[in-house]
Amino acid sequence: MQHQKNTHKKYLFLVCFIAAIGGFLFGFDTAVISGALVFVTRDFQFSPLMEGWFVSSALLGCIIGVAFSGRLSDVYGRKRIMLLSAILFFLSAIGCMLSTAAAILIGFRFIGGLGIGVASMICPLYISEFSPPNLRGKMVSLYQLAITIGIVIAYFSNAYILNWSASHSDLSGWLHYLVIENPWRAMIGIGLIPSFCFLVCLSIIPESPRWLILNGKTAEAIEGLQRITDPISVQQEIILIQKGMQEDKSNFKALFSPTYRNALIIGICLPFLSQVCGINAVIYYGPTILDQAGFSVGDAFGGQVIIGLVNVIFTFVAIFTVDRWGRKPLLYTGIIGAVISLLSIGILFKFTGASPVWILFFIMFFIACFAFSFGPVCWIVISEIFPSKVRGQAMSLAILSLWVANFLVGQLTPIMLKSPFWGPSATFWTFALLCAPGLWLTYKLIPETKGQSLEQIESFWKKKYLDGNNK
Repeated sequence: MQHQKNTHKKYLFLVCFIAAIGGFLFGFDTAVISGALVFVTRDFQFSPLMEGWFVSSALLGCIIGVAFSGRLSDVYGRKRIMLLSAILFFLSAIGCMLSTAAAILIGFRFIGGLGIGVASMICPLYISEFSPPNLRGKMVSLYQLAITIGIVIAYFSNAYILNWSASHSDLSGWLHYLVIENPWRAMIGIGLIPSFCFLVCLSIIPESPRWLILNGKTAEAIEGLQRITDPISVQQEIILIQKGMQEDKSNFKALFSPTYRNALIIGICLPFLSQVCGINAVIYYGPTILDQAGFSVGDAFGGQVIIGLVNVIFTFVAIFTVDRWGRKPLLYTGIIGAVISLLSIGILFKFTGASPVWILFFIMFFIACFAFSFGPVCWIVISEIFPSKVRGQAMSLAILSLWVANFLVGQLTPIMLKSPFWGPSATFWTFALLCAPGLWLTYKLIPETKGQSLEQIESFWKKKYLDGNNK
């Protein structure tokens, strides 16, 4: 019996690990551009406008990818849309690597953005639907962990390619072209490896059992569920899902009904707040911020690698505690810590004599707080709280708000950092101010979903609405 349980857990972890590769590609693509940008700008002689298009074309692709992926996943299934995201990643990596004109390069960056947008919606949704209630938080946290690992690998990959390029100038042929003449091509081209792995590995995982049942394919769903739990639990799960289907006559308009109003508010506000707290200001512009703090260029890039490692390490805190302590305690602790650290960074920048080491320390403290709270818990909550029949479309709305916030932070941060009115101190105080409402959202609206099935969470909203009407 114990051996069977271990086998179930191993298979569950394998499936969720494969789905989380989409998060790795998300993180890798986010960070690899920080190293490639200077070389791309030089080789294509980008104007500031074209440089902005090169960066923002991927974000535009993300927004469009998210907007369509929810409906597509509800119609065609979770697995097929994950396969689509893997194909888009692969095409983008090879297309960018071989681009000979700026317009072609930007076009393939847009295609990569579509892949990121699709993956950012479908991968955590799939993991949430496939995982049992007692392990769902831990499994969905794997997606955030994969993002952080992707970021760190991109930092190391960029540094390795640059060092290798400097010490192997005798290379010839394609390697000379890709690594010596145009190192940015190798930096982006490395993405072919995880993209191909994602594409191949997706062929061995099953479709989401919940999607199969919703579409009348119960036999296939049972086959998938039997790989992760015992026969009795499979039958109980099937009955629970089918009961939820009978009770749930919802369509997309139901999301805007009073029953699911709070779920919709959480789904839009939590991802938005998780981005406007400034996390990607540090990820995108970390070396610039550390340079303004007083670090040398080399030390600033070294500090960015340390920040990336802290992000990975503290994501493990969420993985090991979210299903024991719950979602809300992690959010409370992390948000309070993030606000304190952001305020401290602003104060240190205000006093020009402050040691840059202290600024780096509080940036690391902020990253640590984000890594075990907003980072993983956001993905967990938004993948849990929506009704089954429209979960894909609802997730699209939620992730759309994340990418809009991401776009705003990415565009406004460099302006704020260089502005005589804002500067670094006011920039970080603004992030602290925008982070604080997360405490109210957690206290007032977000339910504790630890250990509950997705159908129980769906019933919670209906009961809450009925109880409110009966008062």
